[in-house]
Amino acid sequence: MLRESYNPDVLTCLANLSNDEVFTPPAFANRMLDELPVELWSNPDARFLDPFSKTGVFLREITKRLNKGLEEKIPDVEERLNHILSKQLYGIALTELTALLSRRTLYCSKFANGKYSICSSFDDEAGNILYENRAHVWRDGKCSYCGASQSEYDRGEGLENYAYLLIHEDHPEELFDVKFDVIIGNPPYQLSDGGHGASATPIYHKFVEQAKRLNPSYLAMVIPARWYSGGKGLDGFRADMLSDRRLRKLVDYPKLYDAFPGVKIRGGICYFLWDKNHSGKCTVQTMWDGKPLGEPMERYLDQYDVLVRRNEAVSILEKVKAFRDGGRPEGTFDTIVSRSKPFGFRTNFHGAASSKGLEDPIKLYGSQRVSWVERTEIPQNTDWIDDWKVLMSAVQGTSAAVETKFLSNPKIAGPGEICTETYVVAGRFEAREGAEFCASYLRTRFARFLVSLRKAAQHASRDVYAFVPLVPLDRHWTDGQLYERYGLTETEIEFVEYMVAPMENA
Repeated sequence: MLRESYNPDVLTCLANLSNDEVFTPPAFANRMLDELPVELWSNPDARFLDPFSKTGVFLREITKRLNKGLEEKIPDVEERLNHILSKQLYGIALTELTALLSRRTLYCSKFANGKYSICSSFDDEAGNILYENRAHVWRDGKCSYCGASQSEYDRGEGLENYAYLLIHEDHPEELFDVKFDVIIGNPPYQLSDGGHGASATPIYHKFVEQAKRLNPSYLAMVIPARWYSGGKGLDGFRADMLSDRRLRKLVDYPKLYDAFPGVKIRGGICYFLWDKNHSGKCTVQTMWDGKPLGEPMERYLDQYDVLVRRNEAVSILEKVKAFRDGGRPEGTFDTIVSRSKPFGFRTNFHGAASSKGLEDPIKLYGSQRVSWVERTEIPQNTDWIDDWKVLMSAVQGTSAAVETKFLSNPKIAGPGEICTETYVVAGRFEAREGAEFCASYLRTRFARFLVSLRKAAQHASRDVYAFVPLVPLDRHWTDGQLYERYGLTETEIEFVEYMVAPMENA
């Protein structure tokens, strides 16, 4: 018996070059294209741009749709493809390699005017897919356009320097003498900034901002979801996105590896549709295991200073914010949490191995070890040393696909004990009992659920506590007491306990 043949789509088989430049699976590209108005596919005058083309998948899938949609208007298939490829589709490649790959995908030849190209309208090898090895513009060790580190990216001629064309251009509208109806794609996510370990600076927001300058009718991009809570150069971008009434739809993938199997993007990813003529609420949809989770919700995104990514959480947060204790609004827990580096010591600092020989030894909790320092050597907040303190890990993440704890187990430090930047101080008290009450509150699912609404990745700095109400820390709070205090329904309680795993009182 003849075995049935199987010819996989080659673009589903390519390994990603890095977690910074992620290849988009064809099925995912088509989900994004499905968000666009269907009438575009039968419009011979519509113009499309992928300004960060890697495999050419978006341009290829657009070609398929236009080829079918224009059958009646341009019956001859050769004439139709020539029109689509030369008059409607444009791309900017990220590297020389992806330029060749994109042209091979779109024109069936790495040379647009080559012997095997399916488009006979081009006179040059590039066709409508540009690539230019631009130079960074260095100023004080950083590129003034993209923020790349000079020590990392100031490379010799002939080496790829990742000075991406779109965001290194003062007049992007001059790259093509074309007015685009649709800009769509998957930009690079970050560049190494020369910091410790794998430290990197996000750059995807620069592509979004530059694409908006081109003033398309529609803009659709897939980007990391960390912008929801800002940080590391993203605060202004977050504020602009949340207040932009032209955002028509946001599709969120919070589960690790869900959108891009094998690619670890902490905090998940999202894609959005920006519509120049839309002015109103944005439809938010959560995806889980590739399928819609719950009903989409239309809402204004700037109700809070960060994006509340789960629709089911909105009603809970509204109840917490509306609560009045004695007629007055409650404070928020972030007001008693320290900034990073509470006593002035970096994460990689370690003191003496023992207290022997020190005149006034202070115990120092650091990264995976305990050491000792002289009281007189502590740079800041010396008036906190003799308080009872609750320490919380400043980085709390997981390598699992789904985070369920959101905070570390609180650590109580007594008088004469301090910490490095590994921890933040989440409260100071005169007696141990107050610290224990505070620690028990932070162990509750309720408090950690509210933390989760602001925690986009593994960092748990002071800001993630800003939705947590500052309840009276005069008792051991239980989840049941907190659910009753804020009037949560059974459905809301089930959602909290589905999202947040219990924490043992270790």
